[in-house]
Amino acid sequence: MWFLNPSKGLFKNPTKKEKGPQRIFFPDLGEHSNMVSYRYIPNIHQEPVNRVMFEPSTNVIMSSSESDNTSVVFMSVSLKQEPYIWKLKQGAKCFDYNTSLQLMVTGGCDRMVRLWTRFVTARPVATLLGHRTAVLDVAIYQAVGQIFSYSRDAELRVWDISFHHCLKTVSLQFPCMQPGRIPEHSNFPFLLLSPPLPEQTQPHLVVGCKDYMALLNLAVRERGRGGWLADEGKEPGLSGPALSCALYNPTLRQVVTGHADSSVSLWDVETGKRRLRICNAHGEDELTCMTLDSSHRRLITGACNGTIKQVWSLLNGLNLHKLEPVTNSEVTAVTCLHDNRLLAVGWSQQITQYDIAGAKDLYVKADMSWKSRGVHKSDILAVGQCSSLGVVATASHDGEVIIWRLETQGPLLHLRKETHTGVALPVDSLLFLQHRAGNRKFRNRGVLVSSQAGCLCFWSTTGQTHSYGQFYAPEQQGERVLSLSSDQPKNTILVSGDTTGWLQIWDISHFALDIQHEPVCERPPLLQCWKAHNRALVSVEVLEVADRLFVLAASADGSAGLWTNDGDHVGSFGQEVMWDISDPATYQRETQSNPGEDTAGRTESDEVGSSKVQNKTPELTSSSQTSQEECCSEVSSTSTAENDHHQPKQPMYLCEDFCQTVASCHQGRCLFDHIDHNNHR
Repeated sequence: MWFLNPSKGLFKNPTKKEKGPQRIFFPDLGEHSNMVSYRYIPNIHQEPVNRVMFEPSTNVIMSSSESDNTSVVFMSVSLKQEPYIWKLKQGAKCFDYNTSLQLMVTGGCDRMVRLWTRFVTARPVATLLGHRTAVLDVAIYQAVGQIFSYSRDAELRVWDISFHHCLKTVSLQFPCMQPGRIPEHSNFPFLLLSPPLPEQTQPHLVVGCKDYMALLNLAVRERGRGGWLADEGKEPGLSGPALSCALYNPTLRQVVTGHADSSVSLWDVETGKRRLRICNAHGEDELTCMTLDSSHRRLITGACNGTIKQVWSLLNGLNLHKLEPVTNSEVTAVTCLHDNRLLAVGWSQQITQYDIAGAKDLYVKADMSWKSRGVHKSDILAVGQCSSLGVVATASHDGEVIIWRLETQGPLLHLRKETHTGVALPVDSLLFLQHRAGNRKFRNRGVLVSSQAGCLCFWSTTGQTHSYGQFYAPEQQGERVLSLSSDQPKNTILVSGDTTGWLQIWDISHFALDIQHEPVCERPPLLQCWKAHNRALVSVEVLEVADRLFVLAASADGSAGLWTNDGDHVGSFGQEVMWDISDPATYQRETQSNPGEDTAGRTESDEVGSSKVQNKTPELTSSSQTSQEECCSEVSSTSTAENDHHQPKQPMYLCEDFCQTVASCHQGRCLFDHIDHNNHR
């Protein structure tokens, strides 16, 4: 219904004055056409509709019934899109939906409480068991990350959204209840009043049973600093589990870190506070790589066993999809194209594609349409993509870089850097300079950077000449550069992180724009150089926040830190004292260890940043000069095993943004401050 003149009233005033509320029957709505218009949509459910919700931001109507085939239906008001339909045996008696979490909860006669993601109708994320009678109502209490469910026997249960276990069970004793008899309830026994609320108004839950109502004031208390998965007994000052990858989400302004213990953490870049943690993302297998989808709302992760590439919601940490594995070998890199086609590479030596754009099922099948079988002769270690050139680049352990055309999904060009020794060295990282590639003046110059045994090579993917220069980056001989990044809107700087923990910022505004005829190239100007961590840098990324450039550095020592592009240390993610990224006065605080907190920010800070160099190109040692001379390049023209797989452990989720709780059973706290039973007869 659309109310045409709500300031004057919703319906036409009755001709006769009647006591009590005005009753409007649906068949008589035509008599109120000057006040309200309506649309009748028949045959949505096969059983009576028991719940209706409306989401104004997306214009979606949500309804439920006890029909097996149309238990819950989400449909657009315009009816131009196909509805999402959930099918449950015995249907649904109730449901609740939270837009920001994109989470739906259902309850019904089968006594189960189910959690669903917004776009996956095939199977629930979790099924919560424990009620002994039909579930009459459910409610999502987002402020503390919990779910309330209420059953016909007047039993209230509080569930943890993240862990999917019951925190508290409360049996409400209404005066009308008789021993051995099920009490009577209305169709809507619940009313949850949660934030935002007027000042000095406490959140509470109202439960109705026959002629009685129970008012339950919710006790809002903060959890400990360690969060819900605090590592008890952890020695102070130690770093967390080794980091395998990290990235920045510019849409949500969050840093995402992936750990070797198969956990993922989301951090607020403006304060360094952790917002979300996903544990056991791939069971007991090491997480090796990750990327964002094109909307930056979902995270895709890959594991060392190759069996699962997960798709996670960054809003609530729920697992949206599980991608079909092709082998049981390691997935080393993933990248998402602009149309949400996902490419995964690894020890299978092939490119596997997944369409996650419109996937409604939990499991997404692998697409092996890329003509990649037998092209790479060794394990693929890196992948990059450039939409403006319409190409994808892959690099393998034998030193070969292959350029693929997106349109044909076939190889276009083979690139290889040969050393004097003739030994093929692995390519550790690839980076497309997107600004150059999108500029007609520079797109035929050095637009692709590869890192091989510490030598950074600049390649052109078009024309007759493909090598546009190379130089050895690390300060010591025999080191490697594992990660590269650039300020993509301009491509004036290149950031490299090596295996000794050193981070370097190079001025490449004029580098690799002309063909280099000399086998050894002069280094570009070194703007900044400092020791960011004590072990290898697995990820570096240039990011822009509050109109300033910062550098994210993640290390195998288990820590991730944020730096200004001038080399000033903003802080380490997980440190006790938060920073304000817009206030430089809050930077460079000493990192304090919290023995009870799992953190991505524990480093030996007395060494970190102490060797900062400004506007200086350091003299090469004799050993590094040798490595530089070996950086000569030639361009030359130049297998798959499918095994059984197993399912990992069920992942757990932790939202640290939910820092308040209505219950903490193991500490003996009460769920409610008090329960008032009021007789309203």
